[in-house]
Amino acid sequence: MARKNAFYAQSGGVTAVINASAAGVIEAARENKKHIGKVYAGRNGIIGALLEELIDTSKESKATVAALKHTPGGAFGSCRFKLKDLDSSRREYERLIEVFKAHDIGYFFYNGGGDSADTCLKVSQLSEKMGYPIQAIHVPKTVDNDLPITDVSPGFGSVAKYTAICAKEAGLDVASMCATSTKVFVMEVMGRHAGWIAAAAGLAQEQAGDPPHIILFPEIAFNREKFLKKVQQTVKKNGYCVVVVSEGARDKDGVFLADAGSVDAFGHKQLGGVAPVLAQMVKDELGYKYHWAVADYLQRSARHIASAVDVAQAYAVGRAAVEMAVAGKNAVMPAIIRGKGKKYSWTIEEAPLSKVANVEKKMPRSFISSDGFSITQAGRDYLAPLIEGEDYPPYKNGIPQYARPKLEAVPKKLKGKFVL
Repeated sequence: MARKNAFYAQSGGVTAVINASAAGVIEAARENKKHIGKVYAGRNGIIGALLEELIDTSKESKATVAALKHTPGGAFGSCRFKLKDLDSSRREYERLIEVFKAHDIGYFFYNGGGDSADTCLKVSQLSEKMGYPIQAIHVPKTVDNDLPITDVSPGFGSVAKYTAICAKEAGLDVASMCATSTKVFVMEVMGRHAGWIAAAAGLAQEQAGDPPHIILFPEIAFNREKFLKKVQQTVKKNGYCVVVVSEGARDKDGVFLADAGSVDAFGHKQLGGVAPVLAQMVKDELGYKYHWAVADYLQRSARHIASAVDVAQAYAVGRAAVEMAVAGKNAVMPAIIRGKGKKYSWTIEEAPLSKVANVEKKMPRSFISSDGFSITQAGRDYLAPLIEGEDYPPYKNGIPQYARPKLEAVPKKLKGKFVL
């Protein structure tokens, strides 16, 4: 394949380590000048390609690119914008190919979750039909840890570490005040259909009686009476109760406890906050004083306490994506494969996007305790290695120092204005 430019874009909710993947892509591309010219990044994700708003990453210094490894957020901007099926969104897919052709782009690296994998696959398929083949490689990312084939999704290890630490520290706070103040603390974490993040809070349980005392998973139907009984028993035994709940907790009929009645840009139900719903339930039925918190963006942006394993894996999949592309691979995703030995190890292998797109990986029932309120030893064995190690960013005057890219725009080549 003749030397071509590359396009990189970040998609969906960002993570503490998505920029490490960006650094992996950019640095690996710079080392493969025989095959790859410049790396253009989409300003605000895939929208940047549709609007021909490209960023020239060749203008960024080596130091800035390296600093992306310890910078949270999405350095080039991300978006929640889903290209649908080829029939209803063909205009958008054709626009992507037009922009790629205008800027001599032959490689497409899309850094995101399941929807991004689907888009990547379709771009690969349609570009071939249009006579301008694009090598589309999906770079895995999602705090929800719900991508198939890969043992873990980059971004999850760090949010898992943050969640476990918050559960432990907040638990100590509540324990110290429960005699005269708060007896129930509810912490809501992300996880619409899969309870991986909530499960990670269980790693804070180092001995019997440690919080969190109750974990609520989307995979286990919520039972009001059973939940309230467990809260009451826990308070009587320990003096307090810490609850960690996935935003996607739902009842036996599949109704979200926090259904806000609207949908987001991907067509997903908007969830209005399950923590206050549970806290009020506890107050009304048991009369306990409560506090609740929603980790929200804090959990996915906490680079200051990121998992060193997660940082290494995020960077590695970025590099692997480029290596697969220059090797002629197409419509694949670098997947993290766990080693079989007792000591944690991992390698990267390619996974076909046809088996990744639109497939959601949920928590195995074997990872959840029989009562549905905690994790098993099998769950702990899976989760524990993923939060190992610290990879602190550099600090100055007590504040982490993060990359500040120039984000220099690439001149537009196409005439007319594209309307989303």
